Amino acid sequence: MKSVIVVGAGIWGSSLALRLADTGWRVTLVEQHTPGHVRQASAGETRLLRCAHGTDDWYPKLAWRAREGWRRLGERAGEELYHEAGMLWLAQRAEGWEHASARVLGELDIPHEVLDPAEGRRFFPDFAGDGLAFLLWEPHAGVIRARRATQVTARLAVQSGARLVRGRAVPYGEAVSVDGEVLRADRVVWACGAWLPELFPVPVTVTKQDTLHFRVPAAWSTPGMPAWVDYDASMYGHGDVDGVGMKATCDAEGRPYEPETGSRQIDQDSVDLARAYLARRFPSLRDASLLFTQVCQYALTPDAEWVVHEVSPGVWLLGGDSGHGFKHAPALAEYVAGILEGDHAPEPRFGLHERKPSRGLRTSGRTSA
Repeated sequence: MKSVIVVGAGIWGSSLALRLADTGWRVTLVEQHTPGHVRQASAGETRLLRCAHGTDDWYPKLAWRAREGWRRLGERAGEELYHEAGMLWLAQRAEGWEHASARVLGELDIPHEVLDPAEGRRFFPDFAGDGLAFLLWEPHAGVIRARRATQVTARLAVQSGARLVRGRAVPYGEAVSVDGEVLRADRVVWACGAWLPELFPVPVTVTKQDTLHFRVPAAWSTPGMPAWVDYDASMYGHGDVDGVGMKATCDAEGRPYEPETGSRQIDQDSVDLARAYLARRFPSLRDASLLFTQVCQYALTPDAEWVVHEVSPGVWLLGGDSGHGFKHAPALAEYVAGILEGDHAPEPRFGLHERKPSRGLRTSGRTSA
Protein backbone atom coordinates (compact mmCIF):
# COMPACT_ATOMS: atom_id res chain seq x y z
CA MET A 1 0.00 0.00 0.00
CA LYS A 2 1.36 3.41 -0.97
CA SER A 3 1.60 5.99 1.80
CA VAL A 4 1.34 9.78 1.81
CA ILE A 5 1.54 12.60 4.34
CA VAL A 6 -0.57 15.64 3.49
CA VAL A 7 0.30 18.71 5.55
CA GLY A 8 -2.61 21.12 5.87
CA ALA A 9 -6.29 20.30 6.26
CA GLY A 10 -7.66 23.23 4.32
CA ILE A 11 -9.86 22.42 1.35
CA TRP A 12 -6.94 21.47 -0.93
CA GLY A 13 -5.24 19.24 1.61
CA SER A 14 -8.45 17.64 2.86
CA SER A 15 -9.73 17.02 -0.67
CA LEU A 16 -6.46 15.36 -1.67
CA ALA A 17 -6.47 13.26 1.51
CA LEU A 18 -10.01 12.12 0.77
CA ARG A 19 -9.23 11.27 -2.85
CA LEU A 20 -6.11 9.26 -1.94
CA ALA A 21 -7.79 7.46 0.96
CA ASP A 22 -10.69 6.51 -1.31
CA THR A 23 -8.25 4.99 -3.81
CA GLY A 24 -6.30 2.84 -1.38
CA TRP A 25 -3.46 5.04 -0.15
CA ARG A 26 -2.44 5.04 3.52
CA VAL A 27 -2.99 8.71 4.35
CA THR A 28 -1.79 10.86 7.24
CA LEU A 29 -3.37 14.32 7.28
CA VAL A 30 -1.54 16.82 9.50
CA GLU A 31 -3.17 20.04 10.73
CA GLN A 32 -1.80 22.40 13.39
CA HIS A 33 -5.25 23.69 14.35
CA THR A 34 -8.48 21.98 13.19
CA PRO A 35 -10.05 21.63 9.72
CA GLY A 36 -12.00 24.79 8.97
CA HIS A 37 -10.34 26.91 11.67
CA VAL A 38 -10.79 30.66 11.26
CA ARG A 39 -7.19 31.32 10.21
CA GLN A 40 -7.49 29.19 7.08
CA ALA A 41 -8.31 30.81 3.77
CA SER A 42 -10.70 27.87 3.46
CA ALA A 43 -12.61 28.98 6.55
CA GLY A 44 -14.59 31.82 4.99
CA GLU A 45 -18.31 31.18 5.19
CA THR A 46 -18.64 31.00 1.40
CA ARG A 47 -16.73 30.82 -1.86
CA LEU A 48 -17.95 31.21 -5.43
CA LEU A 49 -17.90 28.55 -8.11
CA ARG A 50 -17.76 29.90 -11.65
CA CYS A 51 -16.15 28.89 -14.91
CA ALA A 52 -15.51 32.27 -16.54
CA HIS A 53 -11.78 32.98 -16.53
CA GLY A 54 -10.96 35.42 -19.32
CA THR A 55 -8.98 33.95 -22.21
CA ASP A 56 -7.80 30.92 -20.21
CA ASP A 57 -9.46 27.55 -20.82
CA TRP A 58 -7.59 25.28 -18.38
CA TYR A 59 -9.25 26.62 -15.24
CA PRO A 60 -12.78 26.67 -16.74
CA LYS A 61 -12.46 23.01 -17.67
CA LEU A 62 -11.35 22.14 -14.14
CA ALA A 63 -14.09 24.23 -12.53
CA TRP A 64 -16.73 22.54 -14.68
CA ARG A 65 -15.52 19.13 -13.48
CA ALA A 66 -15.35 20.38 -9.91
CA ARG A 67 -19.02 21.37 -10.04
CA GLU A 68 -20.02 17.72 -10.32
CA GLY A 69 -17.51 16.85 -7.61
CA TRP A 70 -19.19 19.25 -5.19
CA ARG A 71 -22.59 17.80 -5.99
CA ARG A 72 -21.36 14.26 -5.32
CA LEU A 73 -19.65 15.35 -2.12
CA GLY A 74 -22.86 16.88 -0.82
CA GLU A 75 -24.78 13.71 -1.62
CA ARG A 76 -22.15 11.65 0.17
CA ALA A 77 -22.24 13.91 3.22
CA GLY A 78 -26.03 14.09 3.27
CA GLU A 79 -26.15 17.89 3.20
CA GLU A 80 -26.12 20.63 0.60
CA LEU A 81 -22.64 22.11 0.25
CA TYR A 82 -23.13 23.84 -3.09
CA HIS A 83 -25.98 26.21 -3.94
CA GLU A 84 -26.24 26.28 -7.73
CA ALA A 85 -27.87 29.70 -7.75
CA GLY A 86 -26.16 31.01 -10.89
CA MET A 87 -23.90 34.04 -11.26
CA LEU A 88 -24.12 37.36 -13.08
CA TRP A 89 -20.97 39.09 -14.28
CA LEU A 90 -21.55 42.86 -14.46
CA ALA A 91 -19.49 43.87 -17.50
CA GLN A 92 -18.42 47.49 -17.71
CA ARG A 93 -16.69 47.13 -21.12
CA ALA A 94 -18.08 45.70 -24.34
CA GLU A 95 -14.76 44.09 -25.27
CA GLY A 96 -13.39 43.40 -21.80
CA TRP A 97 -12.62 40.36 -19.70
CA GLU A 98 -16.21 39.11 -19.65
CA HIS A 99 -16.36 39.22 -23.45
CA ALA A 100 -13.27 36.98 -23.64
CA SER A 101 -14.78 34.70 -21.00
CA ALA A 102 -18.00 34.29 -22.96
CA ARG A 103 -16.05 33.30 -26.06
CA VAL A 104 -14.10 30.62 -24.16
CA LEU A 105 -17.22 29.30 -22.43
CA GLY A 106 -18.82 28.93 -25.85
CA GLU A 107 -15.83 27.01 -27.17
CA LEU A 108 -16.05 24.67 -24.17
CA ASP A 109 -19.84 24.23 -24.42
CA ILE A 110 -20.28 25.53 -20.88
CA PRO A 111 -23.78 27.07 -20.57
CA HIS A 112 -23.91 30.87 -20.44
CA GLU A 113 -25.90 33.82 -21.80
CA VAL A 114 -25.06 37.40 -22.69
CA LEU A 115 -27.85 39.68 -21.48
CA ASP A 116 -28.83 43.32 -21.64
CA PRO A 117 -28.15 45.18 -18.36
CA ALA A 118 -31.87 45.89 -17.98
CA GLU A 119 -32.45 42.17 -17.45
CA GLY A 120 -30.60 42.38 -14.16
CA ARG A 121 -33.85 43.40 -12.51
CA ARG A 122 -35.25 39.88 -12.92
CA PHE A 123 -32.41 38.41 -10.85
CA PHE A 124 -32.35 40.82 -7.89
CA PRO A 125 -35.04 42.51 -5.77
CA ASP A 126 -33.43 45.83 -6.74
CA PHE A 127 -30.78 46.53 -9.38
CA ALA A 128 -29.31 49.53 -11.20
CA GLY A 129 -27.46 48.59 -14.37
CA ASP A 130 -26.42 52.05 -15.49
CA GLY A 131 -22.93 52.18 -16.98
CA LEU A 132 -22.82 48.46 -17.77
CA ALA A 133 -22.21 47.16 -21.29
CA PHE A 134 -23.84 43.76 -20.74
CA LEU A 135 -24.38 40.96 -18.24
CA LEU A 136 -22.77 37.52 -18.52
CA TRP A 137 -24.99 34.86 -16.96
CA GLU A 138 -23.59 31.52 -15.78
CA PRO A 139 -26.65 29.47 -14.77
CA HIS A 140 -24.63 26.59 -13.28
CA ALA A 141 -22.33 28.77 -11.17
CA GLY A 142 -23.10 29.39 -7.53
CA VAL A 143 -22.00 29.48 -3.92
CA ILE A 144 -20.10 26.87 -1.89
CA ARG A 145 -20.56 26.74 1.89
CA ALA A 146 -16.79 26.92 2.30
CA ARG A 147 -16.08 26.43 5.98
CA ARG A 148 -18.65 23.66 6.26
CA ALA A 149 -17.34 21.99 3.11
CA THR A 150 -13.81 21.98 4.52
CA GLN A 151 -14.95 20.39 7.76
CA VAL A 152 -17.04 17.79 5.92
CA THR A 153 -14.25 16.90 3.50
CA ALA A 154 -11.75 16.33 6.33
CA ARG A 155 -14.30 14.21 8.21
CA LEU A 156 -15.01 12.07 5.17
CA ALA A 157 -11.28 11.58 4.65
CA VAL A 158 -10.97 10.23 8.17
CA GLN A 159 -14.00 8.00 7.67
CA SER A 160 -12.34 6.67 4.52
CA GLY A 161 -9.24 5.70 6.50
CA ALA A 162 -7.04 8.79 6.72
CA ARG A 163 -5.33 9.43 10.06
CA LEU A 164 -5.70 13.02 11.27
CA VAL A 165 -2.70 14.22 13.30
CA ARG A 166 -2.91 17.48 15.23
CA GLY A 167 0.39 19.39 15.42
CA ARG A 168 2.72 21.87 13.75
CA ALA A 169 4.70 20.31 10.92
CA VAL A 170 8.10 21.37 9.59
CA PRO A 171 10.24 19.79 6.86
CA TYR A 172 12.73 17.15 8.00
CA GLY A 173 14.62 16.28 4.85
CA GLU A 174 12.17 14.24 2.81
CA ALA A 175 10.15 13.48 5.95
CA VAL A 176 7.94 15.58 8.21
CA SER A 177 8.57 16.53 11.83
CA VAL A 178 5.35 17.09 13.80
CA ASP A 179 6.09 18.59 17.21
CA GLY A 180 9.34 16.62 17.27
CA GLU A 181 7.97 13.31 15.99
CA VAL A 182 9.33 12.33 12.57
CA LEU A 183 6.79 10.93 10.10
CA ARG A 184 7.78 9.25 6.84
CA ALA A 185 5.83 8.15 3.77
CA ASP A 186 6.29 7.38 0.08
CA ARG A 187 5.02 10.87 -0.76
CA VAL A 188 4.76 14.12 1.19
CA VAL A 189 2.49 16.96 0.04
CA TRP A 190 2.83 20.35 1.70
CA ALA A 191 -0.61 21.95 1.21
CA CYS A 192 -0.38 24.46 4.04
CA GLY A 193 -1.75 27.56 2.34
CA ALA A 194 -0.59 30.86 3.82
CA TRP A 195 2.03 29.04 5.89
CA LEU A 196 3.80 27.60 2.81
CA PRO A 197 6.17 30.59 2.24
CA GLU A 198 7.39 30.27 5.85
CA LEU A 199 8.63 26.76 5.08
CA PHE A 200 9.77 26.87 1.44
CA PRO A 201 11.15 29.50 -0.97
CA VAL A 202 8.00 29.86 -3.04
CA PRO A 203 6.78 32.97 -4.96
CA VAL A 204 3.81 33.48 -2.65
CA THR A 205 2.70 36.64 -0.85
CA VAL A 206 0.02 36.49 1.85
CA THR A 207 -2.47 39.37 1.89
CA LYS A 208 -5.28 40.42 4.23
CA GLN A 209 -8.76 40.22 2.70
CA ASP A 210 -11.79 41.57 4.54
CA THR A 211 -15.13 39.89 3.91
CA LEU A 212 -18.37 41.69 4.74
CA HIS A 213 -21.95 40.47 5.13
CA PHE A 214 -24.89 42.87 5.43
CA ARG A 215 -28.29 42.49 7.10
CA VAL A 216 -30.89 42.25 4.31
CA PRO A 217 -34.57 41.29 3.86
CA ALA A 218 -35.44 37.66 3.12
CA ALA A 219 -35.79 38.34 -0.62
CA TRP A 220 -32.02 38.82 -0.78
CA SER A 221 -31.26 35.18 0.08
CA THR A 222 -29.28 32.52 -1.80
CA PRO A 223 -30.46 30.17 -3.20
CA GLY A 224 -33.07 32.34 -4.89
CA MET A 225 -30.79 35.26 -5.61
CA PRO A 226 -27.65 34.58 -7.71
CA ALA A 227 -24.07 35.51 -6.98
CA TRP A 228 -22.63 38.52 -8.79
CA VAL A 229 -19.19 39.82 -9.78
CA ASP A 230 -18.05 43.17 -11.13
CA TYR A 231 -14.63 42.37 -12.55
CA ASP A 232 -13.50 45.91 -13.28
CA ALA A 233 -14.60 47.17 -9.85
CA SER A 234 -13.09 44.13 -8.07
CA MET A 235 -16.38 43.66 -6.21
CA TYR A 236 -18.38 40.49 -5.72
CA GLY A 237 -21.05 38.99 -3.53
CA HIS A 238 -24.18 36.88 -3.17
CA GLY A 239 -27.39 36.70 -1.17
CA ASP A 240 -27.72 35.67 2.46
CA VAL A 241 -26.55 32.07 3.01
CA ASP A 242 -27.13 30.40 6.39
CA GLY A 243 -28.27 33.63 8.03
CA VAL A 244 -24.94 35.49 8.02
CA GLY A 245 -26.15 38.22 5.65
CA MET A 246 -25.62 39.28 2.05
CA LYS A 247 -21.97 39.19 1.06
CA ALA A 248 -20.58 42.30 -0.65
CA THR A 249 -16.81 42.46 -0.66
CA CYS A 250 -13.90 44.04 -2.50
CA ASP A 251 -11.56 41.59 -4.18
CA ALA A 252 -8.63 43.98 -4.64
CA GLU A 253 -5.32 42.73 -3.32
CA GLY A 254 -4.97 43.58 0.37
CA ARG A 255 -1.93 44.51 2.42
CA PRO A 256 0.67 41.93 3.54
CA TYR A 257 -0.61 39.73 6.34
CA GLU A 258 0.73 37.24 8.86
CA PRO A 259 -1.87 34.44 9.08
CA GLU A 260 -1.06 33.27 12.60
CA THR A 261 -0.79 36.57 14.47
CA GLY A 262 -2.31 39.17 12.12
CA SER A 263 -5.23 41.33 13.29
CA ARG A 264 -8.69 39.82 12.87
CA GLN A 265 -10.28 43.28 12.65
CA ILE A 266 -11.57 44.51 9.32
CA ASP A 267 -10.55 47.91 7.95
CA GLN A 268 -13.00 50.81 7.69
CA ASP A 269 -11.92 51.38 4.09
CA SER A 270 -13.34 47.94 3.24
CA VAL A 271 -16.70 48.88 4.74
CA ASP A 272 -16.82 52.24 2.95
CA LEU A 273 -16.03 50.66 -0.41
CA ALA A 274 -18.70 47.96 -0.03
CA ARG A 275 -21.34 50.46 1.07
CA ALA A 276 -20.61 52.73 -1.90
CA TYR A 277 -20.98 49.79 -4.28
CA LEU A 278 -24.26 48.62 -2.72
CA ALA A 279 -25.63 52.15 -3.03
CA ARG A 280 -24.75 52.20 -6.73
CA ARG A 281 -25.92 48.78 -7.88
CA PHE A 282 -28.51 47.81 -5.23
CA PRO A 283 -29.86 51.21 -4.09
CA SER A 284 -32.39 49.89 -1.56
CA LEU A 285 -29.46 48.44 0.42
CA ARG A 286 -27.75 51.80 0.72
CA ASP A 287 -28.23 51.85 4.49
CA ALA A 288 -27.93 48.11 5.18
CA SER A 289 -26.10 47.44 8.43
CA LEU A 290 -23.17 45.09 8.86
CA LEU A 291 -24.17 41.71 10.26
CA PHE A 292 -21.00 39.61 10.04
CA THR A 293 -17.37 40.25 9.11
CA GLN A 294 -14.33 38.04 8.75
CA VAL A 295 -10.67 38.40 7.88
CA CYS A 296 -9.43 35.90 5.32
CA GLN A 297 -6.21 35.82 3.35
CA TYR A 298 -4.98 35.14 -0.15
CA ALA A 299 -1.78 33.23 -0.84
CA LEU A 300 -0.91 35.07 -4.05
CA THR A 301 1.64 34.20 -6.69
CA PRO A 302 2.69 37.07 -9.02
CA ASP A 303 0.79 35.58 -11.98
CA ALA A 304 -2.02 33.93 -9.93
CA GLU A 305 -1.00 30.50 -11.25
CA TRP A 306 -0.83 27.82 -8.58
CA VAL A 307 2.22 25.97 -7.29
CA VAL A 308 2.30 22.22 -7.93
CA HIS A 309 5.96 21.29 -7.80
CA GLU A 310 8.23 18.47 -6.66
CA VAL A 311 11.04 20.07 -4.62
CA SER A 312 12.87 16.81 -3.86
CA PRO A 313 12.13 13.15 -4.63
CA GLY A 314 8.62 12.42 -3.40
CA VAL A 315 8.14 15.83 -1.76
CA TRP A 316 5.54 18.08 -3.38
CA LEU A 317 4.39 21.63 -2.80
CA LEU A 318 0.73 22.46 -3.41
CA GLY A 319 -0.22 26.08 -2.86
CA GLY A 320 -0.52 29.63 -4.12
CA ASP A 321 -4.27 29.28 -4.58
CA SER A 322 -4.34 33.05 -5.26
CA GLY A 323 -7.97 33.46 -4.23
CA HIS A 324 -9.40 31.26 -7.00
CA GLY A 325 -8.47 27.80 -5.77
CA PHE A 326 -11.30 26.74 -3.49
CA LYS A 327 -13.91 25.97 -6.11
CA HIS A 328 -11.59 23.60 -7.96
CA ALA A 329 -10.82 21.39 -4.95
CA PRO A 330 -12.58 18.10 -5.86
CA ALA A 331 -11.22 18.13 -9.42
CA LEU A 332 -7.82 19.44 -8.37
CA ALA A 333 -7.50 16.57 -5.90
CA GLU A 334 -8.07 14.12 -8.74
CA TYR A 335 -5.50 15.95 -10.86
CA VAL A 336 -2.83 15.96 -8.13
CA ALA A 337 -3.56 12.33 -7.25
CA GLY A 338 -2.78 11.48 -10.87
CA ILE A 339 0.55 13.27 -10.53
CA LEU A 340 1.41 11.31 -7.39
CA GLU A 341 0.39 8.08 -9.12
CA GLY A 342 2.71 8.91 -12.03
CA ASP A 343 -0.13 9.14 -14.54
CA HIS A 344 0.88 12.60 -15.75
CA ALA A 345 3.23 15.48 -14.97
CA PRO A 346 2.01 18.81 -13.60
CA GLU A 347 1.34 21.64 -16.00
CA PRO A 348 4.54 23.71 -16.56
CA ARG A 349 2.62 26.82 -15.45
CA PHE A 350 2.68 25.48 -11.87
CA GLY A 351 6.47 25.23 -11.52
CA LEU A 352 8.87 27.37 -9.45
CA HIS A 353 10.08 29.34 -12.45
CA GLU A 354 10.19 33.12 -12.49
CA ARG A 355 6.65 34.48 -12.23
CA LYS A 356 5.68 37.77 -13.85
CA PRO A 357 2.51 39.69 -12.98
CA SER A 358 -0.29 39.37 -15.50
CA ARG A 359 -3.24 41.64 -14.79
CA GLY A 360 -5.70 39.61 -16.79
CA LEU A 361 -5.07 36.43 -14.85
CA ARG A 362 -4.40 38.00 -11.48
CA THR A 363 -7.60 39.98 -11.37
CA SER A 364 -9.79 37.31 -12.90
CA GLY A 365 -8.22 34.66 -10.73
CA ARG A 366 -8.75 36.63 -7.54
CA THR A 367 -12.52 36.53 -7.61
CA SER A 368 -12.70 34.60 -4.37
CA ALA A 369 -13.89 31.13 -5.06
